[in-house]
Amino acid sequence: MTNPETYRPPDLRGRVALVAGATRGVGRGTALALGEAGATVYCTGRSTRANRVPREPGKKVSPHSHAHRPETVEETAEMVTARGGKGIACVLDHTDAKKVEELVAKIRAEQGLLHVVVNDISELVHADFGKTFWNLNIENGLGNLRNVLHTHILTSHFAGPLLIETAEKSKVTGLIVEIGDGDSYTYRGHFFYDLIKTSVIRMAFAMGYELRKKNVAAVALTPGFLRSEAMLEYFGVTETDWQEAVKQDANYAESETPLFAGRAIAALSADPQLMKKTGRVFSSWGLSDEYGYCDADGRRPHWGRHYVKQFGDTMKSCGDTFYEHWSDGAISVVFPDWP
Repeated sequence: MTNPETYRPPDLRGRVALVAGATRGVGRGTALALGEAGATVYCTGRSTRANRVPREPGKKVSPHSHAHRPETVEETAEMVTARGGKGIACVLDHTDAKKVEELVAKIRAEQGLLHVVVNDISELVHADFGKTFWNLNIENGLGNLRNVLHTHILTSHFAGPLLIETAEKSKVTGLIVEIGDGDSYTYRGHFFYDLIKTSVIRMAFAMGYELRKKNVAAVALTPGFLRSEAMLEYFGVTETDWQEAVKQDANYAESETPLFAGRAIAALSADPQLMKKTGRVFSSWGLSDEYGYCDADGRRPHWGRHYVKQFGDTMKSCGDTFYEHWSDGAISVVFPDWP
């Protein structure tokens, strides 16, 4: 893009958000995007200044490994406040149901409102790509189901009632966002990874159905080729000179920062027609086409167009024809008033 765009965030002053997994990546990008729109953001994560153990100097690690990374949840909260919102750091393990319940009680006591919940907790155990399901480390795989799906379910379960109450009281549509990888139902190259990333889409659909009369929407969102802290380190670059990584992988020319997906969530939160999107999966680049937001550097990266150019029209994003198989099923016909 020769003429970078100027971004004007929507007005989310008075909104309260819970971003689960806000320490880094899309979680941090979402917290910052909601913060620059004026929201109060509860930022949760396990990485805190008190428990950081430095990594061995010069040690090369997988971009999927977050062990000993320097980012902390306190840092994220401070960045939210610096952008004009109110960041509140909450050190929390979302596999602990009691702690999640206590967090929502804390939000209720302090704010009395909750408008947005973002589930960005990702797998924490290395996924052994390149192995078939009968050769996988089964305990690692099951551990990832607990780390991702269980945490998302617990967070939405305990936050749901406050979201519903807030939507009824404020008349502002509530929002649950499931962060995944990909906006299709195609195979993702690894048994457990595929199960996790397609399940969050299905979770958004199921929650969206049960919330359809409550003025609370549930959607899934995928970023494109992410320029996260871990990916920058993996390529040996920084956000200042990230384009040097294009020499290693030409596809990185169309990469995006975590803020890009975060601004997608801010745009969704401000959309008065949000309920029309409930139960579906969206991409950061597709929503940018609709809402017109840009990335931190003023660019509007579009992984979808790039993919088609490089690999052909094989992404198979979920569209209206796909969703026809999701709606008007047996439950909605036999039990039309439930719930």
